[in-house]
Amino acid sequence: MPTPTPRTFEELVAEADSVSVDGWDFSWLDGRATEQRPSWGYQRAMGERLARASAALDIQTGGGEVLAGAPELPALMVATESWPPNVAKATALLHPRGAAVVADEDEPPLPFADEAFDLVVSRHPVTVWWAEIARVLRPGGTYFSQQVGPASVFELVEYFLGPQPEHIRRTRHPDDARQAAEAAGLDVVDLRGESLRTEFHDIGAVIYFLRKVVWMVPGFTVGKYRDRLLELHRLIQDDGPFVAYTTRFLIEARKRS
Repeated sequence: MPTPTPRTFEELVAEADSVSVDGWDFSWLDGRATEQRPSWGYQRAMGERLARASAALDIQTGGGEVLAGAPELPALMVATESWPPNVAKATALLHPRGAAVVADEDEPPLPFADEAFDLVVSRHPVTVWWAEIARVLRPGGTYFSQQVGPASVFELVEYFLGPQPEHIRRTRHPDDARQAAEAAGLDVVDLRGESLRTEFHDIGAVIYFLRKVVWMVPGFTVGKYRDRLLELHRLIQDDGPFVAYTTRFLIEARKRS
């Protein structure tokens, strides 16, 4: 069987620059990029906690894909999201499960009463408003979240932006999350982090990732970074996948009674 002809730079760019990046589903990258998963299994652990809750909130739900994967939802389940395309996608996905989706700007205050929930969850929040999380939690309630850690995928970020200062590299450090949670009146009962190997197998995967995860290289466009993209395309062709390291941490905190 003849070996397929490798796709050109122009073909890969045109495809990755036109595909939709709505929602928080990364299945388009199947076969084109790989990322190790954290050992703790966030979605499974989140599902276990949701099954025990009576009223829960999922903050920054994206397209609702992670929450929709929970086997059982509590009697009262609410999710928030700020980006309109994701609000529509999450609504279509979660309403059949009995969950309400609220359009929210991800700025304080959360549009809920004090002590409204016994569980708040969030996977990869962009910003964590700890005082608001504490406010909407009932005494003894739990915040459970998997978050992006410091200098995540910075091998790729610094390829385009150059070396980043130490205070930028330290952003999202789990120690800072612990301090902020405790200052808001939450006791951290679990905190752990991991560094996970990530591989990009073609330049299309890089473009798709940077278009979707917009805060990695702010203002990224193919036109703006075309020369660097072409260099990286040739590097991947010659040396194999571009390797970076994703950082993640899990935090679970309980509101003081």
